[in-house]
Amino acid sequence: MSTFVTCTSLSFAWPDGTPVFDGLDVAFGSGRTGLVGVNGSGKSTLLKLIAGELVPADGAVRVTGEVGYLPQNVTLDTALRVDETLGIAAKRAALHAIEAGDVAEEHFETVGDDWDVEERALATLGELGLGRIGLDRTIGEVSGGESVLLRLAALLLRRPDVLLLDEPTNNLDLYARRRLYAAVASWPGVLIVVSHDRELLELVDQIADLRGGEVTWYGGNFSAYEEALAVEQDAAERMVRVAEADLRKQKRELADAQVKLARRKRYGQKMWDQKREPKIVMGARRRAAQESAGKHRILHEEKLAEAKERLDEAAEAVRDDEEVRIDLPYTAVPPGRDVLTLKDLELVYGARVDGAFELRGPERVALIGRNGAGKTTLLRTIAGDLQPVSGEATAHVPLRFLPQRLDVLDAGLTVAENVARFAPGATNNRIRARLARFLFRGSRADQQAGTLSGGERFRAALAALMLAEPAPQLLMLDEPTNNLDMASVRQLTTALESYEGALVVAGHDLPFLASIGITRWLELDGELKETTPEAVGYSA
Repeated sequence: MSTFVTCTSLSFAWPDGTPVFDGLDVAFGSGRTGLVGVNGSGKSTLLKLIAGELVPADGAVRVTGEVGYLPQNVTLDTALRVDETLGIAAKRAALHAIEAGDVAEEHFETVGDDWDVEERALATLGELGLGRIGLDRTIGEVSGGESVLLRLAALLLRRPDVLLLDEPTNNLDLYARRRLYAAVASWPGVLIVVSHDRELLELVDQIADLRGGEVTWYGGNFSAYEEALAVEQDAAERMVRVAEADLRKQKRELADAQVKLARRKRYGQKMWDQKREPKIVMGARRRAAQESAGKHRILHEEKLAEAKERLDEAAEAVRDDEEVRIDLPYTAVPPGRDVLTLKDLELVYGARVDGAFELRGPERVALIGRNGAGKTTLLRTIAGDLQPVSGEATAHVPLRFLPQRLDVLDAGLTVAENVARFAPGATNNRIRARLARFLFRGSRADQQAGTLSGGERFRAALAALMLAEPAPQLLMLDEPTNNLDMASVRQLTTALESYEGALVVAGHDLPFLASIGITRWLELDGELKETTPEAVGYSA
């Protein structure tokens, strides 16, 4: 029987009553499916329902075969050994016991037919670039990106029929991403992946677009999806223009009809006043005119209502993924001005910046490198959160740092209150006017930060830093596209277009880095050195 996932009349709401799905019907067949949608549309929730980690309020999820699930935030016990993480510790211990001469029956029962489990595990680790780790190391000895790959390796060893991946490239360096891409490209069963990573989504066979609690299917990879969506949106916008023209026409015709009816009414009244015809005849004419006028008015009003309905339907088909539009003149840095100096810098975890490194003017620097190379440590040292072992890190202009965890926000305060913490001299009206340009309008600015979706939380944190006083002339972002949907990535890109200061972005999302006008590429690999996107395998 073919392996597939079927969700029937699926309903789910959060404990506070916020609905996510109401009667969702969707089925996933064989092949690789990219599940896309704006932040908060329910992508991760749907994966958790399929994986059995959440229970629907109504409806059913049916899966044929075994499910393997890689969550968005992988947390592993740092004391676990690699073989325990892979789920082969018991079989491996039994194998070693048999090899040592212990022929107890329970060892053979534990091994079963899996006599090559250790070789398969090492081969799988090798395919993911983890061959050097070995099976006896502990999770505390590997980087965050490596722990994600280890979790994936455990799933590959199990060979589940259905594989669910939720933002699997978050925190993976360029090299680890390549390994993941290869694993996805060769996956033989059902695979459903939620991701904002364009390169990963280019490997899928179809796109499932989750919007408004419903799924729309598009054949092909993400590029094919974007092309189909562009055609749809052009057609939808044309329909809106046609519906608007029809609505204007119906309004004119209704107005013209009302003028004609008013004229008839005045003429009838005049005839009544002058008593030119018998009373019974004039009464009959008045009643007929009233009936005719009523029918005429109803007809035009119905046509107008139908035109409004057609316009509403056409407008619903047009996507309104708003863009952040802001003006940040006080962030400007003159060309040639000293912004940042690093001198003989040694970081707490061993990475170095030999000699002097200088950042001048409104440069835009991409900081790339393997997981664990020290990119975050370098940014935290520049920001003053960590002290270097030796050397100097000196910022010559006001700077702000947005870490991966977005912990610049106080979860118990509203969006407006969080921004006010960074701009204590700004009036409430000024803060709200500027927040509106970050798409926090009216009551949205009064939402508690702890209740925001991932994309909203990022936008609020970015607003707090970019609207800070004094205005930041050096902005440092650490893996800014993690957990952002495509619309949020576009919003970030447009926000950074308005930023006129110096920019340092640590990340592995090369298409995003290329889109924000990077002028200088740096790689941290033991020491800081100049590089190019082509040198790390990216071509636009």
